[in-house]
Amino acid sequence: MTEKTRHEKRKLSLAVQIFIALVLAVAAGLLLQNHAAFASTYIQPFGTIFLNLLKFIVGPIVLFSIMAGIVSMKDIRKVGAIGGTTILYYICTTACATAIGLFFGNVFRGLFPVLETSNLSYEAAEKTTLMDTLVNLFPSNFLAPLYEGNMLQIIVMALILGFAVNMTGQYAERITDGITRLNELFIKAMEMILKLSPIGVFCLLCPVIADSGAKILGSLALVIAAAYAAYFIHVMVVYSLAVRTLGGMNPLKFLKGMIPAILFAFSSASSVGTLPINMECTEKLGAPREVYSFVLPLGATINMDGTAIYQGVCSIFIAACFGIQLTMPQMLTIVATATLASIGTAGVPGAGIVMLTMVLQSVGLPIEGIALVAGIDRIFDMGRTTVNITGDASCVIVVSNLLKKKLASWAEEES
Repeated sequence: MTEKTRHEKRKLSLAVQIFIALVLAVAAGLLLQNHAAFASTYIQPFGTIFLNLLKFIVGPIVLFSIMAGIVSMKDIRKVGAIGGTTILYYICTTACATAIGLFFGNVFRGLFPVLETSNLSYEAAEKTTLMDTLVNLFPSNFLAPLYEGNMLQIIVMALILGFAVNMTGQYAERITDGITRLNELFIKAMEMILKLSPIGVFCLLCPVIADSGAKILGSLALVIAAAYAAYFIHVMVVYSLAVRTLGGMNPLKFLKGMIPAILFAFSSASSVGTLPINMECTEKLGAPREVYSFVLPLGATINMDGTAIYQGVCSIFIAACFGIQLTMPQMLTIVATATLASIGTAGVPGAGIVMLTMVLQSVGLPIEGIALVAGIDRIFDMGRTTVNITGDASCVIVVSNLLKKKLASWAEEES
C-alpha cells in the first residue's frame, strides 16, 4: 500500500466532515445563545462568503453543463423526454407533499398553541400572474441571468445556445470542444470551493442556533415538530418508493449517497447553493451527466416539495389560531394551489412566504397569520430545503432509469 493510499484512507469523507461541522455548530450555537449578536457579526459573514462562492459558480456550472449535455445528445427527442418526465414527476410529488403536510397539520392541530392574533399585521407580496411567469422565463440580456442567479433564465439560455451549436454544421465540433473544456474548468473550480463546505456549514448554522435556539423550544415547537415529521415521512415513503419502484435503486443506497448534500442543504437552507454537491452525489450514484445536468438545475428552481409541506402545516396552524376549521374542499384547494404555485413562484426571492400568501388567500384565511411563523421561517427552511434537494436527486434516479433504454437507443443511432 502506497503512502498516498494510506493518506486517502485516513482522510475523512466530505459527509463526515460536514456532519462534524454541523454538530460543532449546534454546540457552539447553544453556548452563544446569550451572545447571538457576536455570532451574527463575526461568524455568519464567513458562511456568507462561502455561500457567495457557491452562487458565483452555480450560474456557469448550470449554463455549461446543460449546454454540454445538449451538444452531446444532438437529438431534441432526448431533451423533450427528459424534460417532460421531470416536470410530471415534480408535479406528482409536490401534490403528495402538500397532502402529507395537511395530514400532519390536522394530526397535530389539537396540540398546536393558540396564539394571540388581534395585533397581527402582514403586507402581502405582489402577485405574480401566469403570463408574468411566462415572460420572465426568457432573458432580455445575456449577462443579467448570471448576475441575478435566475436559474430558469439560465436554463432557457443553455437550451437555446445548445441547440444553436448543434445547428452550426462544420463548426459544431470546435464549439463543442470549447464548451466541454469550459464545463470541466468550472467543475474543477466547484471542487475547490466544496472543500470549504465544513467551514461554511459551521459558520452558517452556528448563528441560527444562537439566535433561534430558545424559539425552537418555545411555544412553536409543536408546529416545527409537525413540519419535520411530515418532511421525514415524505422522504422515507414517497421518495423511497419512487426510487425503488421507478428508479430501480435501493433507497438506503440512495439516501447514503445523498448524505453530503442533505447535511449541507440542512445547514445552508439554500437549494441553489447545494446544487454543486447534489450534482456530485447523483453522479456518484451512477446518473448520467445528460440527465442530472438538466434535472437538478430545473428542480432547484421549480421543485418545492418541502415548501409544499410547509404550506400544509402552516395553513392548519394559522386556521387553528383564528378558530377556523378547514373543510375538505378547502384542503383540496390548498393541494392544487401549492402544487401550481411551486412553479408559478420559481425564482422569486422568499418563494416560501410568497407561496404561503397565495395558499392562504386561495381558501380565505387571513394572511396576517404569516406573522405567526415568519420569525422562525429559517428553522422551517432548513428542513424544507433538505426535502427539496432530496426530491431533485430522486427525480434524477427515476428519470435515468425510466429513460435508460431510450437514451441508449438514441445514442446508438447517433453513433
